[in-house]
Amino acid sequence: MDKTPNYKADLVGVFGHPVAENPTIVMQEAAFQQMNLNWRYLTIEVRQGNLADAMQGLRVFNMRGINLTIPHKVAVLPYLDEISSAAKLMGAVNTVINKNNRLLGENTDGKGFLRSLVEEAGVNPSGKRVVMLGAGGAARAIAVELALAGASEITVLNRSTGRGQNLVALLNTKTAIRADFVLWENDYSVPADCDVLVNATSIGLSPDINVKPRIVYSSLLDSMVVCDVIPNPPNTLFLNETQQRGVRTLDGLGMLVYQGAIGFKLWTGLEAPINVMRAALEEALGV
Repeated sequence: MDKTPNYKADLVGVFGHPVAENPTIVMQEAAFQQMNLNWRYLTIEVRQGNLADAMQGLRVFNMRGINLTIPHKVAVLPYLDEISSAAKLMGAVNTVINKNNRLLGENTDGKGFLRSLVEEAGVNPSGKRVVMLGAGGAARAIAVELALAGASEITVLNRSTGRGQNLVALLNTKTAIRADFVLWENDYSVPADCDVLVNATSIGLSPDINVKPRIVYSSLLDSMVVCDVIPNPPNTLFLNETQQRGVRTLDGLGMLVYQGAIGFKLWTGLEAPINVMRAALEEALGV
C-alpha cells in the first residue's frame, strides 16, 4: 500500500466584492469535515475588473471550482468553456466546475430555492400561480426554475420597468409559463388566487432588518405559501408579519443550504450532508 503523504488540499471558494459577510464557507467546510475530505473553501475578494485574472488564477491553481457572487455572475460568462442550458437561459452563473481544465458554468440559486420549496414547504410548483417581488439575479434564477418545473403563471413586480419587463419577456418567449409585469410603486395587494409569493429582493437583509416589502399584508391568505430568499436573518420582518397572520412561510436559509449542497455534489461527486451544513449555518447566524 502506498503510504506517501499527501499534503495538498483541493481548493474551491467564492469570488465576489464585497464578500467578507458571505457565510458559504461555514457550511462547505462543515461538509468537507463531515465527509473526511481534504478540501478547503476560500472566500476571495475579487474586485470588478479583476475577474479575468481571477479566472486565470483558478486554472493555474487547479482549483476544483468556484462560486460567483456580486458583481461577477454575468461577467464570468465569457471565461467559461461550457454553460448549462438553464444557466444560459438565466444569463448568469453562480457555480463553476473545473473538469480537466474545462470550466463548466451552472446556476444553483433557483435549483436551491426549488428544492427547499418542495422538501421543506411540501409544495409541488407544477400548475402553481406565483407572484415574484423583484427582478434581479435571484428572481431571474428562481423564475426560470419555477417555469421549467411547470408553474403555470408568474407575476413579476419590480420598481424599475426595464429589468421587470426583460424578465417577463424571457419567460414568455423561452418557457411555457404565462408571465406578466406590474410596476411596483405602491403597497401591492396579493391576488387571492396566488399560490406562492416570493420576496426575491434584498429588502430585510442584515443589517437593514427593520424594513419589509410594500404589500397589503391583509391580502395574504392561509392557502398561500410566502417565501423569502434572505438567509440572514432567516426570520425576516416580512416573514414574521406573515406568520402572525397564520400564513405558511419558507425562509431563505433552506435555499442557501440546498444551493450549496448542489454545488458540493457538482464539485465532489458526493451527496452533501445537508443536516450538517444547515446546523453549521444556524450556529454561525445565531438561529
